[in-house]
Amino acid sequence: MIKRRKDEYQCPLEVTMEIIGGKYKGVIIGHLINKTLRYNELQKLISHATPKMLIQQLKELEADGIIERKLYPVVPPKTEYSLTQRGETLIPAIIELNKWGMSYLKEENIPCLYKGNID
Repeated sequence: MIKRRKDEYQCPLEVTMEIIGGKYKGVIIGHLINKTLRYNELQKLISHATPKMLIQQLKELEADGIIERKLYPVVPPKTEYSLTQRGETLIPAIIELNKWGMSYLKEENIPCLYKGNID
């Protein structure tokens, strides 16, 4: 597990947001619902994330036990990411957050470029 910034928290939501509140963490989790994706597939899906930022977010999610990274010893290296059991417990929350975001975009008449579905 990643070293937390604090030894104690004022409320459970504080630690939850520390774990999944990174700029792309929720998006990564959403894309991994019921899927295993290679790094380059995630990079295409989250194209506005720099490689450095995407790798950092993936490492943090892995360190927190939310995703699993599987490295295949081939040339060129093949790396796959999937949700762990702990990560799967976040699926209902991620789906609800996605629904809220879709509703907000619709209410504000803001177009959404992503046409996929995370649930």
